[in-house]
Amino acid sequence: MKQDFRAPEEGKKAPKAVADGIGGMILAVAEIGGTPEQVFNALTTKEIENWWKFPGFYYQTNWKADLRVCGAWSVAVQLNDGNVVYGFGEFCELDFPNKLVMTRRFSSHPFQGERETTITYRFQASPHGTLVTIRDEGFAGRPQAAYGNAGIWEKVMGWLDAYLSNK
Repeated sequence: MKQDFRAPEEGKKAPKAVADGIGGMILAVAEIGGTPEQVFNALTTKEIENWWKFPGFYYQTNWKADLRVCGAWSVAVQLNDGNVVYGFGEFCELDFPNKLVMTRRFSSHPFQGERETTITYRFQASPHGTLVTIRDEGFAGRPQAAYGNAGIWEKVMGWLDAYLSNK
């Protein structure tokens, strides 16, 4: 029997992200090769330093997190030119291993400045591991930051997939 052309693809979903530059929001999806528990932990623990790095551009160090609602998190982003940018925020909602909501700011960003965004992650078990949906909001008035960060989210989810798939 032929599958309905409107049915979703059955293969593993590669990371995809789209930005609404006017509305100031990014929506990204990816299938990550790990359980929802593994994905949640990889995003909320010092384990983040093992995989969230952009070779030739930056890597992350000094991850700290108080994993509770209203708990703070921070990380140092070491740029290859020797500069350091600090990322920080707080956890707004923790529903392990289904959902994570957190704020994020940087000490400096070429397009975003010090603007805070709110990131919502949803995790759903899938035949290929975990379907991750990301909603990153707070880019209103900064379309370049929204479009640029959409591309970065695709890379980040690819790095996470490679890391957990090989674990």
